[in-house]
Amino acid sequence: MSAEDLENYETDMELQLYREYRDVVSLFNYVVETERRFYLANHVDLQARSADGEIYFDLTLNDAWVWDVYRSARFVKTVRVITFKDVNVEELAKSDDIPLPKDGSLSG
Repeated sequence: MSAEDLENYETDMELQLYREYRDVVSLFNYVVETERRFYLANHVDLQARSADGEIYFDLTLNDAWVWDVYRSARFVKTVRVITFKDVNVEELAKSDDIPLPKDGSLSG
């Protein structure tokens, strides 16, 4: 396999992953970013903890989807992440939450 073939394969895998994300994002309530992964989840429990003077985050996600091109099964029932880096949790807006103009235009 040439370097170009490998690059094309990785590009195709990323594109497939993006398409899967686009198809499933509406099924979830939260987007979670850690230093290593990106998750979609329906329930998030984030606890700041301390041990030996160090602060870390204990994150449990239920009903989740993992952005990882190398995972064969990205849907998982429960994920637990321990990290010393920041965690970003955002609640996703549902299409019902965003009022759209009746004429369909997005300009004000």
